[in-house]
Amino acid sequence: MARRKKVYEGKAKILYEGPEPGTLVQYFKDDATAFNAEKKAVIDGKGVLNNRLSEFFMTGLAQVGVPTHFIRRLNMREQLIRSVEIIPLEVIVRNIAAGSLSKRLGIEEGTPLPRPIIEFCYKDDKLGDPLVAEEHIIAFGWASQQDLDDIVALALRVNDFMSGCMLAVGIKLVDFKIEVGRIWENDFPRLILADEISPDSCRLWDVETGKKLDKDVFRQDLGNLADAYTEVARRLGVLPTNSAPVTRPTLIN
Repeated sequence: MARRKKVYEGKAKILYEGPEPGTLVQYFKDDATAFNAEKKAVIDGKGVLNNRLSEFFMTGLAQVGVPTHFIRRLNMREQLIRSVEIIPLEVIVRNIAAGSLSKRLGIEEGTPLPRPIIEFCYKDDKLGDPLVAEEHIIAFGWASQQDLDDIVALALRVNDFMSGCMLAVGIKLVDFKIEVGRIWENDFPRLILADEISPDSCRLWDVETGKKLDKDVFRQDLGNLADAYTEVARRLGVLPTNSAPVTRPTLIN
């Protein structure tokens, strides 16, 4: 497919104009970042893995009635998606204490939570994507109360699907983050799942060993990130067993 005008470039993806109005081409990069991009590397094949895994999850979610921006995969690194108005929030769903939740509240990592907990962060890299309350969201007009109710319902449906999908292949879904976009249909707004779902945006632990199979491998120098992502893809049947990419670190600027 011919390259089109770049619309946006983030840490892990690039968006280009799509072939039709209302569409975009989402390109998955091999870049890995952590700690608000203070730690950087290039992981050969990471973009290919995330493209295939996000396709797998988005397709499965659509089949159970969760609306998404995904249209179809175009090639190994690109997928065609619907253009949406992104709500400037990261929606985090937590099933097990880990990461910042453990640090903030002093809860031991690995402690099962009494029920899924949903948190919101304001999307702003310069501010470090700060945690915000529903009061902030409504007061500053980032989303309405009805939007928040719909977002929570959507996030819990994603959690149900993803938890079952992962547990079936021996993986715990510890937590994950999603983004939500707004589309307009006959002058009426509708919220749909956007961005991606991949090991970049989830915490995934092996059920038996507790081994981490997500970006914490990169954050905490626990081994080869590509091997971890490939293991997730292999278990889900997304990639053949012998297709592990290779890690190539780059210097931090």
